[in-house]
Amino acid sequence: MDLSELRDLDFNNLGSASIGVKIVLLSVISILILVGGYHFIIKDKLQTLEQRERVEYELREEVEEKQQKAANLEAYEQQLAEMEEMIEVMMRQLPSRTEMPELLIDISQTALGTGIVNELFEPRDEVVRDFYAEQPINVRMIGTYHEFGNFVSSVAALSRVVILTMRDISLQPIEGSTRLRLEGVITTYRYLEESEMDAGGGR
Repeated sequence: MDLSELRDLDFNNLGSASIGVKIVLLSVISILILVGGYHFIIKDKLQTLEQRERVEYELREEVEEKQQKAANLEAYEQQLAEMEEMIEVMMRQLPSRTEMPELLIDISQTALGTGIVNELFEPRDEVVRDFYAEQPINVRMIGTYHEFGNFVSSVAALSRVVILTMRDISLQPIEGSTRLRLEGVITTYRYLEESEMDAGGGR
């Protein structure tokens, strides 16, 4: 086939073209069809396929994760029951309702026993939570760092488990003295008895 044949090709009379020219034209048309088909049809299909493969992969991972959780569900439930039992045991070690007045006296006496001066020791109304009650106490105490440290240690050594938390606490030096004034709110806790929770006290 001569290139001049392509230049002089009459598109209105393609039937008269040589076989070589016809082969070239068919090859060009085939390439154009393939390129156009890929661009307008196959490319979109491939992108859709990739998206669906990603979704399938994510769903497979989600199913596997849920299968693992389902397989371990019994173990998780057993751990939860054990934790609830441990919490129940720990809560039962806190003072009861009837022991609370005596505990407040013990805390006050413990402060005095370590050399602290109680300027104010005023229990406030209880705050009832889900399964325990908070007993806030307004305090104003005078003592040294050492005495305050001994107070905390002595409270921890009481026969009953005592938890003390402090908030809104200020510790200021007393002018002309080596002692400090501690003022704020300390909170201790007791467990709610079943009768209190049954009556709606903890719920």
